Amino acid sequence: MQRPPPEDFLLKETKPHLGGGKVSGDKLTSTYDLVEQMQYLYVRVVKAKDLPAKDVTGSCDPYTEVKLGNYKGTTRHFEKKSNPEWNQVFAFSKDRIQASILEVTVKDKDVVRDDFIGRVLFDLNEVPKRVPPDSPLAPQWYRLEDRKGDKAKGELMLAVWMGTQADEAFPEAWHSDAATVSGTDALANIRSKVYLSPKLWYLRVNVIEAQDLQPSDKGRYPEVFVKASLGNQTLRTRISQSRTINPMWNEDMMFVAAEPFEEPLILSVEDRVAPNKEESLGRCAIPLQMVERRLDYKPVNTKWYNIEKHVVIMEGEKKKEIKFSSKIHMRICLEGGYHVLDESTHYSSDLRPTAKQLWKSSIGVLELGILNAQGLMPMKTKDGKGTTDAYCVAKYGQKWVRTRTIIDSFAPRWNEQYTWEVFDPCTVITIGVFDNCHLHGGDKGGGAKDSKIGKVRIRLSTLETDRVYTHSYPLLVLHPNGVKKMGEIHLAVRFTCSSLLNMMHMYSLPLLPKMHYIHPLTVSQLDNLRHQATQIVSMRLSRAEPPLRKEIVEYMLDVGSHMWSMRRSKANFFRIMGVLSGLIAVGKWFDQICNWKNPITTVLIHILFIILVMYPELILPTIFLYLFLIGVWYYRWRPRHPPHMDTRLSHADSAHPDELDEEFDTFPTTRHSDIVRMRYDRLRSIAGRIQTVVGDLATQGERLQSLLSWRDPRATALFVIFCLVAAIVLYVTPFQVVALLTGIYVLRHPRFRHKLPSVPLNFFRRLPARTDCML
Repeated sequence: MQRPPPEDFLLKETKPHLGGGKVSGDKLTSTYDLVEQMQYLYVRVVKAKDLPAKDVTGSCDPYTEVKLGNYKGTTRHFEKKSNPEWNQVFAFSKDRIQASILEVTVKDKDVVRDDFIGRVLFDLNEVPKRVPPDSPLAPQWYRLEDRKGDKAKGELMLAVWMGTQADEAFPEAWHSDAATVSGTDALANIRSKVYLSPKLWYLRVNVIEAQDLQPSDKGRYPEVFVKASLGNQTLRTRISQSRTINPMWNEDMMFVAAEPFEEPLILSVEDRVAPNKEESLGRCAIPLQMVERRLDYKPVNTKWYNIEKHVVIMEGEKKKEIKFSSKIHMRICLEGGYHVLDESTHYSSDLRPTAKQLWKSSIGVLELGILNAQGLMPMKTKDGKGTTDAYCVAKYGQKWVRTRTIIDSFAPRWNEQYTWEVFDPCTVITIGVFDNCHLHGGDKGGGAKDSKIGKVRIRLSTLETDRVYTHSYPLLVLHPNGVKKMGEIHLAVRFTCSSLLNMMHMYSLPLLPKMHYIHPLTVSQLDNLRHQATQIVSMRLSRAEPPLRKEIVEYMLDVGSHMWSMRRSKANFFRIMGVLSGLIAVGKWFDQICNWKNPITTVLIHILFIILVMYPELILPTIFLYLFLIGVWYYRWRPRHPPHMDTRLSHADSAHPDELDEEFDTFPTTRHSDIVRMRYDRLRSIAGRIQTVVGDLATQGERLQSLLSWRDPRATALFVIFCLVAAIVLYVTPFQVVALLTGIYVLRHPRFRHKLPSVPLNFFRRLPARTDCML
């Protein structure tokens, strides 16, 4: 018998003081209504004028120092300028205010000692409060004073107010929490940011034939193939069977391209002159901006492209360049009707096609409040003690968000709120917590990586609409020595539906765009294209400022989820056993009926059996009516919390050390000699495919279970209503008519069949499985 997961690994419901407690019915009313209000003292230093000269050159190098208790922030300084403009904002957390007087001092930068020019003092009891959507507070001119309180030369333009994290100045402000961080680059690296994934396209290259190739050796039949490159992606056709100067292939190659298109498609026609030697017969470069975009399954026009080969001939002392031009016949298009998969299909946050013209209207809004974390583990050592500089990353659709970094805290409070448009309820949002390793000079060698603290996945279809979910999620990470809890993250989530009818209609539509079913891609193609897509996304986001680094993107997108793992295979096997246990229980119950273990039940079953035999038209209505009653009965035990990673389901808490050593081994392995390594890798590759198939079988069974489990409340409601309607219709309709119509429909002519999946199949594929809870 499996032991229950430790209490620490479970989800905990919480009751935070959201939105400052402003509640109206079920709906909270402020802009930041899913987070706890945090009070800040804001100081906007705009500019100064008429500052006195402090040296013989008749000018000064001014900067402003904002001081509150032990916290001190400074603006940049200007050289030889008496009327500087800074326009910088400083934010001091009210929780850490240790003084009643705010001191804003203008100083003159000097090599030996900075000179005092003047200051302005503010009593915190007199500072006004500002709550958005009020307009920003207008800055005012203040006369500078000397240390004695007398008037000094010069004026400073300032604005001082009390506000919350909903203030427009909050994201770009210098924070007292980050007082130990110095340098403009480091400050930029700790601020909250929103990132957008690049728009990804599938590029289809159909190589048909070539003409008038000119191999260097005229006396042999050329062995010709085409090599195509796009960025770091390279594919090649097979060697043409027609070994002439006019070879034919008619092969498709698929690439992933990202807007803006920076690199052209490079095609090279190669002749294999020896086993390990190829000779180029010509090449051409095709800018992707010139490539036709296809939105449906209609074929695009083919084109002949020139492939050029440059030959330099020496004539005496002069060089003569001769250009030969052959032709290649191709059909090239950017596919806008597919969804470019960069996530695992089990955890997809977006299922829309690439082309915006094919998008359907949004069905709702997802709001996420990232409140705080507690009990984080020390991730690095600073000044001889453990420390953590934590930040969160959330990914849904094309929009990535990153919270600010809280410096040196094992219980950081972010209280940041973000919003996404939702186009499909059967999608998953991923929230990850990371340690910032690029502060305090931690990246001197340039090889530091942000450490992962853990992540959370939430499937939207398991959430009730308009309900605020406030839970504390354990952050679980699998290490070579076992599963480890790295802390807890406190989230507030709300899924708001704009049209219930549109959302219910989504359950009848295919999960992926129709091109995936009309012209499906192979499993190996999808795996390779997903790998390329994740590489492109990580490369583009790492070029942002501040960068969202490669290790972050790969962890959020589950890049290594397809690798072989004994632990995952065992977990998938027991998932199947869990699904089959219901059938086994029914078999045992029927065996008890046959053996008269409970005589009263057996007599009742006999009576029911005789009735159904005498009146066969009652069989189907009875089954659907029973399913309806079971669904209604289970409503009392419907899940009240969103699902979370389950260590017991994942077999993470009972994995053998040798299994973990195998899971964390490199690929290819480094444990044994070359021969054993080859066999070991082959075994892992085959077992990985088996693992995927077993997992898919388990997913289908779990979807069947979820029909009546209320895991997806809307899907179960639809199914229960369907069962009631079906029971009534089948009751009033003669059984022979139903059987005849069903048989005729199943045996219908192919002309009347549709290439897209049927409505019941679409509904079934949208049902949630326990893949969301897999670690």
